[in-house]
Amino acid sequence: MKIYTRQMDHSDVEKIVSIYNLVIEERIATFNVELIDSKSVKLWNEEGIVLVAEFDNEVIGFVRSYPYSSRICYHGISEFSIYIQKSARRYGVGDMLMQRFLELLEEEGKWKVISRVFPENVPSLNLLRKHGFREAGTLLRHASLDGVWRDVVIVERLLGTNEE
Repeated sequence: MKIYTRQMDHSDVEKIVSIYNLVIEERIATFNVELIDSKSVKLWNEEGIVLVAEFDNEVIGFVRSYPYSSRICYHGISEFSIYIQKSARRYGVGDMLMQRFLELLEEEGKWKVISRVFPENVPSLNLLRKHGFREAGTLLRHASLDGVWRDVVIVERLLGTNEE
């Protein structure tokens, strides 16, 4: 399986919408319950990096960054989300996306990247550990999903030398 990673372009928008909306329906990786549309995805490039994984000319996953905060003191911190099409999971797609994604964040001068992961999402937690993330803590009853309180694990990774 030869997988390529590249920056998102306009032709990827509908496939990204499809992947994300299926993840919403799975209820395994996001608190979002409202399906998104192409208008939302088109704005993502303005917020940060959107990197896609492609196999056989089809987008099978993506990772995106967005600002942690609008405050200037946090300009070097990005949040991120990563989603893989169900049929492409466990083939190393997440590995390839994370490796290139972290390189791009460093090239942008970011010093930290963070995310929140459901504790039950063991494959995602394992992927992030493999790429040097540490679990910074757990937020209990962070939000309700379908009427059930859910916890999240905060993960973070320092980037670059952090000597500034």
